[in-house]
Amino acid sequence: MSLRRSTRQLIRRGLLALLAAQVAAIASLTGADRARRLFRDRKVDALEATAPVSHSINDGSVATTYTYGALLFDDMLAAIAGARKRILLETYIIKGDAMGHRFKQALIEAAERGVDVYVIFDDFANLVVRGSFKDFPASVHVLRYPLFSSWKLLSPRHLGRDHRKILVVDDQVAYVGGYNIGEAYATEWRDTHLRIEGPAVWDLDNAFVDFWNTHPRRDTPRLKQMPSAGWRPEIRAHRNVPRQLMYPIRGMYLEAIDRAHLSIDITAAYFIPDRDILEALFEARRRDVTVRIIVPKVSNHVVTDWLSRGFYGRLLRAGVEIHRYTDHMVHAKTATIDGEWTTIGTANIDRLSLLGNYEINLEILDPGLAKGMQAVFEADCAKCEQLTLAEWMTRPFVARVYEAILRPLRPLL
Repeated sequence: MSLRRSTRQLIRRGLLALLAAQVAAIASLTGADRARRLFRDRKVDALEATAPVSHSINDGSVATTYTYGALLFDDMLAAIAGARKRILLETYIIKGDAMGHRFKQALIEAAERGVDVYVIFDDFANLVVRGSFKDFPASVHVLRYPLFSSWKLLSPRHLGRDHRKILVVDDQVAYVGGYNIGEAYATEWRDTHLRIEGPAVWDLDNAFVDFWNTHPRRDTPRLKQMPSAGWRPEIRAHRNVPRQLMYPIRGMYLEAIDRAHLSIDITAAYFIPDRDILEALFEARRRDVTVRIIVPKVSNHVVTDWLSRGFYGRLLRAGVEIHRYTDHMVHAKTATIDGEWTTIGTANIDRLSLLGNYEINLEILDPGLAKGMQAVFEADCAKCEQLTLAEWMTRPFVARVYEAILRPLRPLL
């Protein structure tokens, strides 16, 4: 009995020691990152402006890709200004800065001229935004996705954040992708968004309507769905819905990677793959598929960077190319496979996105769009530093220690 008690005590002490080490590691990394941000030049050079590119899809839709936020925001604001019937805006973050105020004022003006305006944003993501900015007049219907959506705090149905970014105007044009709303995102972050016109708008419109209608705290009547566009295989929206324990985006990635026979190009703001996605990439390499991944060299979440680095050794030994985007934060969530298949959306390749948050990704089967996304990937690679296995194996010992201490946190993120 005493041996069993001693064993339990040793295990308890070991777990407490690991927890203390993890807290110390996170604190030191966070402190160092804050110091780096404090002492670097506060003004970040603007990205080079890149014009949006449009492609016609076989289902009759037109898809336009944006990789420069200022141009995207100008087009979104123009669509809001031209709205005549209904505006549906859902965003994870809306900053209380000049850009955020432009969007807020545009939404208010639309409501004042008789447009039905519905807005959803995540309360947790906007905790640092002034409360007064988040207050809208009664003419704008606002749903603030709460910090705690239920008293059942440990239920997976209620843990996810609303990480989606959707704008639908008059059921005619829709936008989806990685861009949050704010000044920095306009010129300093490299991201990807998609504008859709035509039948595929229905998927994004329906995603917003379903979320609004099923939320228990809405104070408006049910929204009306636009008529279905029918079954169109070229563009499909995959929605993670924690409330229903439904996470199809992960399955979409696994199936697409399994089908790959030529190339896989992934751009991921936060890359912490689970075992199945990691093994699918390794299996693709065994089939001689070229696998390239773009990640930020330094992201806005330093702990996530270190968790991601824990996979680099195995990926590089398998022949996966890792390209680290320099100078700016790359926040895109895209992939292109075999020059035919593309996904653009809001989900990162990590547990929080694939098995936690409300997310939405479009899956597009179109060689023209895929070719355009491959060109974007090549342009991004030119701004990256490719990491080699030899370089990785010579990283400092202290870096290996941090990776080992933080490794148990991977399933949480």
